[in-house]
Amino acid sequence: MTLSRDTIKALPKVLLHEHLDGVLRPATILELARDVRYTKLPAAEPAALTAWFHRGESKGSLVKYLEGFAHTIAVMQTEEALERVAYEEVEDLANDGVVYFETRFAPVFHTRKGLTHQQVVAAVLKGLERGQLNISVVSTANYFMPQLLAKFCKRHPGINVILNVANRDTVLQQLAENATDLAVMGQPPESADIVAESFMKNPLVVIAPPGHPLCLEKHIQLKRLEQENFLLREQGSGTRGAMERFFAGHNVRFRAGMEMGTNEAIKQAVQAGMGLGILSLHSAELELETGRLAVLDVEYFPIVRHWYIAQRKSKRLSGAAQAFKQFLLNEAERLAAPVATKVRQARPHTRK
Repeated sequence: MTLSRDTIKALPKVLLHEHLDGVLRPATILELARDVRYTKLPAAEPAALTAWFHRGESKGSLVKYLEGFAHTIAVMQTEEALERVAYEEVEDLANDGVVYFETRFAPVFHTRKGLTHQQVVAAVLKGLERGQLNISVVSTANYFMPQLLAKFCKRHPGINVILNVANRDTVLQQLAENATDLAVMGQPPESADIVAESFMKNPLVVIAPPGHPLCLEKHIQLKRLEQENFLLREQGSGTRGAMERFFAGHNVRFRAGMEMGTNEAIKQAVQAGMGLGILSLHSAELELETGRLAVLDVEYFPIVRHWYIAQRKSKRLSGAAQAFKQFLLNEAERLAAPVATKVRQARPHTRK
């Protein structure tokens, strides 16, 4: 029987002889070299560096293979570097299905910059045992983020997550002050200091109480909404900003009703008949499924925005933060509920 690469990767494995100075990611070597101003690397790009390290293996030369350790040891001379390498070792082996491993290293090789043997061992143990992710999310994202975090933490049980939930202005302030590793929001700032990547769709819908007359209509004209009161999030909210830009772009003037600081308050007020609301579909899933709210069939809706994962451009992400970012980019859309189906199910039946 021939086992596929995917099957082998998925099988639980034990590794009893793993050299810490032989597990570095090429990108990590380059970053650590820049940190300590090490200029003797044979290549300046991850792909080229990878090819150089494998040259001894491909040619069957032990001498060429061992030359690589001179470079990896050279960049592992600080506590930060040792902790990072050890943590990334755990992360990479876990992704390869390794359930138990023993790592080997000689502390004396990492004392060139003044570290003691005890400091070397302590730094490596810290990387092996600990990982922390500090993430800030806007309040609307908190409706789906716990579900995604639960799946992420199940895969990375050694990572301690600190989740901060706030409005957009506060999250932006936390980013600016470098108080968080990553931030999740619906509208990233136009700043040269921030980089953001979209990872999931964020549809905004018009919600109403199930007994509202517009629930019986299809293809509602946008102008018709000028006759309705709208319950608004506070100034600084990403949803509020998107709503105002959307109506202004279509030359529609909406009637502003009460201003509220949370999505929960808006949903309760809409259910009470105080007006209509525009919210992210993620924030109203429970009420839509139980029939306490309905989505109106309004032209140009839903407004399809996106959720973004953002960080400071100069921020060097920890292994935990990098792992979470890649998790969102690669899997969040797949793990999210089929929101388009939920929109269809939420709308009341119309008159024939």
